[in-house]
Amino acid sequence: MLVNMNDVLLPAKEGRYAVGFFNAVNMEMARAIIETAEELRSPVMVGTAEVLLPAMSLEHVAEYLLPMARKASVPVCVHYDHGLTFEKCMEALRLGFTSVMYDCSTADYETNIANVSEMTRICHAMGVTVEGELGHVGDNEGAGMLDDPSAYFTDLDIARDFVIRTGVDSLAVAVGNAHGDYKFPPKLDFDRISVISEGTDLPLVLHGGSGLADYDFREAIRRGICKVNIFTDIDKAGKRGVERGLAAGEKTMMGLIPYEIDEMKQVVREKMTLFGSVGKA
Repeated sequence: MLVNMNDVLLPAKEGRYAVGFFNAVNMEMARAIIETAEELRSPVMVGTAEVLLPAMSLEHVAEYLLPMARKASVPVCVHYDHGLTFEKCMEALRLGFTSVMYDCSTADYETNIANVSEMTRICHAMGVTVEGELGHVGDNEGAGMLDDPSAYFTDLDIARDFVIRTGVDSLAVAVGNAHGDYKFPPKLDFDRISVISEGTDLPLVLHGGSGLADYDFREAIRRGICKVNIFTDIDKAGKRGVERGLAAGEKTMMGLIPYEIDEMKQVVREKMTLFGSVGKA
């Protein structure tokens, strides 16, 4: 069933588990995610991000994800993640996405508040939920890598003010996490997660979940993380599936699809089990 973010994250916050958000830039990814959620009776969030649109347009993602979410036997929130422009967020709304992240975290604080407040006003009028980001979650490599990530960590007092003034439904926090592959084990600031969770009383979001240790996930969720974003792990799993299919002698794309889906489903199954969402649908 198609739901919004509050429908899956508020129960997660109450029950002290987390819901996985998995990017699905093709039909095989979408199948792996939603079929596994149904098998495990787990709520799930699925969608795409603005940086991934070169792989599959927002319109095409909507064409396969929204019907699949409506037909699913478990709650599925279709979320547009890291929307960087107002225009693309509006496109996601027009297409039927039920949740939007308007990422203005690199702007100055007052601009972030003004932009996200306006987005929240529009989305809430349509029954759509909004995720904001405070502090800034950088990348593990490339142009988005931060020289000193701790300088961008989320501050409690600022977070409380941001939440009150924007009306967001969830908050992505910077606590030592980063997007992409971790070259070295990250050191998450768990105490910071606890303080922000208690101080804002909102479901918190952990971006850059691929590559974290099991302990990091469990402790972060125990401290207040309710949504974990996963893409790199499932993306690499799909590639492994293709390689396994080729090694088995498959010579067509159709023959490779079952291998690709099987590898991705294993990752989704592991994450849902680790996050504690199994059986919560």
